[in-house]
Amino acid sequence: MDDYWIQWQPRERATLCFIIKDGEILLIRKKRGLGAGKINAPGGRIEPGELPIDCAIRETREEVGVCPVGVLPKGTLHFQFKDGYSLHCTVFTATGCHGDLIETDEAIPIWTPLDGIPYHEMWEDDVHWLPGVIAGREFRAYFHFDGEVMLTKNVIWEKP
Repeated sequence: MDDYWIQWQPRERATLCFIIKDGEILLIRKKRGLGAGKINAPGGRIEPGELPIDCAIRETREEVGVCPVGVLPKGTLHFQFKDGYSLHCTVFTATGCHGDLIETDEAIPIWTPLDGIPYHEMWEDDVHWLPGVIAGREFRAYFHFDGEVMLTKNVIWEKP
């Protein structure tokens, strides 16, 4: 990791929560906000005083109507955009969920087979770390973007 990232501070903090069960992963098609139109996982910005795990659970419930269970942190994403925006994101996985899946004005939920993840419809960085997370690995990753184009990447895997 270079000196830039040691001194880097995010403008916002957020979470993503990937529910993985029975050979499938719960993804969403975002309807608004950063990445609108793209496939991602439920998640969103952490509220003041909120713990990342509580945000992941709250955002999943708000976006798709289900409450994730067996939630564990798996990694951190550090994004710096050319326009000055910066985001720190904690990635969680969950082993299941309770409740009924619904579409909201924020997201359309999509259960996807693990061997059919539509990386071509996701952020360009996802293919570099999500397969490892699905395999149970933990990571830290650092990305520079210009809009939706990834300029640099550095994914650091923790020891298994």
